[in-house]
Amino acid sequence: MIRIGHGYDVHKLTEGRKLILGGVEISNKNIGLLGHSDADVLLHAISDALLGAAALGDIGKHFPDTDDAYKDADSLMLLSKVNELIKNEGYSVVNIDATVLAQAPKLAPHILSMRENIAQALEITADFVSVKATTEEGLGFTGQKEGIAAHAVVLIEK
Repeated sequence: MIRIGHGYDVHKLTEGRKLILGGVEISNKNIGLLGHSDADVLLHAISDALLGAAALGDIGKHFPDTDDAYKDADSLMLLSKVNELIKNEGYSVVNIDATVLAQAPKLAPHILSMRENIAQALEITADFVSVKATTEEGLGFTGQKEGIAAHAVVLIEK
């Protein structure tokens, strides 16, 4: 049995935070994403896609922002926990295709490290993980550098 899941996440950019995407800290002039955890929109979108594919809800259900245990949490650790949740239901990850929407900074130099981090957290190889980045040509909140968003589509099998 195969199942498909889609995930989406967005966080506002703010001063005084590290920018972490795909588990990679990216230099961005002390401007990062605002959130209860490390606010890694890419990993959050992938986590939601995996949980959705397995009909297990979303990351807010499993790791609520009202729980201090997840304050500043490492989203790679959360992704590993999501992997455990879907494995407990008999599922394994087949592949992931994700897109980050950010006007800046340029993410191309970091894509391979992101793919490797995601693959390690999910116990698969990086050739089953696709990460892309795009700008929105100055349009919308991502184009105006107010935030960063990510979409992810996953395939899991039992």
